Amino acid sequence: MLNVAVKKEIINQIGKLDYDRQRRVLDFVRALAATKPKGVPGKQLLSFAGIFNSNDLKVMEQAIEDNCEKVNLNEW
Repeated sequence: MLNVAVKKEIINQIGKLDYDRQRRVLDFVRALAATKPKGVPGKQLLSFAGIFNSNDLKVMEQAIEDNCEKVNLNEW
């Protein structure tokens, strides 16, 4: 369902664009409409709630902090 205020603002802003940019907006909106969000609803994940104990979570958090939050500037 489209929010009326958002729809009006989109129309207002598109009206300020030239034809080529309006076509680009149209192509973008069509691409958005054609793609489906990835993932699963949260309800489907509830069965996993509580399967990790607090110590395991701390170990995972530490591993992420130690290994995943670094940038190797020479990698590229």
